[in-house]
Amino acid sequence: MEDKSKKKLEFNIIKNDPTSGHGGYGVGALSLDNISPVIIDVDEGDATVDVGAMHARSAVEKGIKFLPNKEDVPNGKLYWLVWVAIERNPLGPYYAGVTACEMTVDREIRRGYKSLPEHVNKMDKAMKRKIMVDHIDDRSKNILVDFLKKHDAAMWERSSDELKQQLHVEG
Repeated sequence: MEDKSKKKLEFNIIKNDPTSGHGGYGVGALSLDNISPVIIDVDEGDATVDVGAMHARSAVEKGIKFLPNKEDVPNGKLYWLVWVAIERNPLGPYYAGVTACEMTVDREIRRGYKSLPEHVNKMDKAMKRKIMVDHIDDRSKNILVDFLKKHDAAMWERSSDELKQQLHVEG
């Protein structure tokens, strides 16, 4: 397992089963007709693409039993699972659908919180080119904007005003 591959600022192609093929570590190129899961680690201040999230098997989720009540994981570390769909217009590719779902993980007790229906619904909304990220905290918004810009500044520039407005942080 190459540690360097985890830090690449690339999205994944999610055309086929992401767990088949070359071991499922899932660092690939942007897909213009599918969706990529981005995990924001709020404490670490970084974001990475983790194709395992397509089947709830991201590095963050492995070995964790998820509970439906947030109160049952009082010391959970906050993560955001962000679904990013790419589309192409005459000017080129852009971030067309971007939605975010909360997830908390307490490694010590091997428990976490997430709402599976919310994760599925938000993935569906991103695939339908919806923008739903205004509910995430400002730190996470900044992490996501930096990630999207670093991946491809031109794609960010071609993206909708709605995405830029929802991710705008005052100050």
